[in-house]
Amino acid sequence: MVRQTVPPRSDAVQVAGLLNSPEITQLVAELEATRWTGRPGYPVSAMVGMALTKNVYTLPTWTRTVALVREHAALRMALGCPDVASVPSVHACYRFTRKLRKFKPLLDACLDRVIAALHEQIPELGTTVAIDASDLPAYANGQRYLYKGGPERKQYSDPDASWGHRSAVSTRSAGSFYGYKLHQVVCVETTLPLAWRVETAKASESTFALPLLDAVKARGFRPQVAIMDMGYDMGPVYDGCEERDCHPVIPLRETLRGTETMIDPVSGAFVGSGLSERRLGPCSSPSSTCSCAGWSPSWEAPRMLGTTMSRSSSFATSSQSSGARSAGPASAAGTGSTWLR
Repeated sequence: MVRQTVPPRSDAVQVAGLLNSPEITQLVAELEATRWTGRPGYPVSAMVGMALTKNVYTLPTWTRTVALVREHAALRMALGCPDVASVPSVHACYRFTRKLRKFKPLLDACLDRVIAALHEQIPELGTTVAIDASDLPAYANGQRYLYKGGPERKQYSDPDASWGHRSAVSTRSAGSFYGYKLHQVVCVETTLPLAWRVETAKASESTFALPLLDAVKARGFRPQVAIMDMGYDMGPVYDGCEERDCHPVIPLRETLRGTETMIDPVSGAFVGSGLSERRLGPCSSPSSTCSCAGWSPSWEAPRMLGTTMSRSSSFATSSQSSGARSAGPASAAGTGSTWLR
């Protein structure tokens, strides 16, 4: 039996559809109202279309974007440019970028309208979210010295950028980079970003988790589960998420090799050596004879994500199919404490 498939829409059709959407149409009208003097220049709708094209095709520079539109007849028609001469120049695109920064509130309001429209069509949007940061290398030289063994650099072309660390991706190894980090909250079901902010690379990722959750809630979403990597494994992040009625799911960091970590299955508190910076339960030195009042011996660790060992204030997860294992002496004593490696 031959299966019939619907071919995906071309990127030019997507750009045309975005330009004709009510949210983008309102943004174009608001930007046209700010043009009160000087030469008319290129149409605002064409400039917004250039920005959409740059993002849809994930092009890094305006030079490549302009070159693509000039040789792509369907894109030119979608942007309202009948011929090559009417395509906005590279300099015009850079000037329009400065204008978008100047009128950032208009762009933010447009994005809020887009997200609100998506929330109306997808009610479950934002129920389970993921929080993480991506590296944004700067096109600048961040070396401290002008050359090897030379004097220190007095001025930096991008003074807001800084040195930070990024994880390994594909064939690229982990290491330091110079630039910024894009912190995002993404819906797990739809992979759509719900809130974001750009910060310098040296800023810690964990400090922006709670402000991003507040931004998501301010847009009308009610996240119930927040998934983060072990860089967010800090007590204030757990507490802040629970205060916002959101359960954090975070892999555990190995703070001390060769030791065991005990988790209270009721309160989710960590008990063990090498974990003094986290919340401690009723016992700070676990042993096989420990008897902590109020700990329930019967519980089952749910298997979430299936690959990482995580915990929230109400549950812990393990990479083992049977969940977290209980220590023999502790189980025999009936303490209910759970040992995780």
